Amino acid sequence: MHARIAVMASGHGSNLRALIDYLDALRDERPGEIVLVVSDRADAGALAVARGAGIAAESIAGGHHDAGRIEALLAAHEVDLVVLAGYLRLLPPAVVRARHGRVVNVHPALLPAFGGQGMYGMHVHRAVLAAGVRVSGVTVHFVDERFDCGPIIAQWPVPVFDDDTPEALAERVLRVEHHLLPRVVSALARGDVRLGDDGRARGVLRTGAAEASFALLQLPDEPLARTLDAAIAR
Repeated sequence: MHARIAVMASGHGSNLRALIDYLDALRDERPGEIVLVVSDRADAGALAVARGAGIAAESIAGGHHDAGRIEALLAAHEVDLVVLAGYLRLLPPAVVRARHGRVVNVHPALLPAFGGQGMYGMHVHRAVLAAGVRVSGVTVHFVDERFDCGPIIAQWPVPVFDDDTPEALAERVLRVEHHLLPRVVSALARGDVRLGDDGRARGVLRTGAAEASFALLQLPDEPLARTLDAAIAR
């Protein structure tokens, strides 16, 4: 299986860049390719990242954020899998229904905590610090018709320190996003992970020869664990 992937992003595109780099590093073993990047902001850095990588880039800013326009773009590029990577708009329900189990999102907290409408970027990290919790993290989940409520695929914790600022926490969380999201997208593209008939994520994450069963809290193989430990180190 060689999946055709669309990435939808509203911001600078750092998760897009991480995904491009990860797939490029896999070379002939990569299970998919990014064929389209879509943004709801005409000046989004993600569009520049896409164009720099030779990927089709489309803006749906203004009055173009509707199911018909989005679905037309996805269909024109024969997209199999949609990745929301810092996309701040709720995807139209018709698109979600048409691509059930084939749309995923990355969120900078451990859902279901600190999710929902308006909970994005620094809003999330400020809320985490205000709540006084000791652990935040990253969640990758299937997308449904509500903000941040779809079935969870994978999570990874990030410690919260006493002297953290929202900016410091955001930086630490983002580094983990850059590790976790590409591996989950690759597993989905490879067919190793799917949305089960019971509404839960099913499958395994493969990193080289090792495997780890998916659960609410992902426990990756030792080399990946070391990589993620380094990513969250101060």
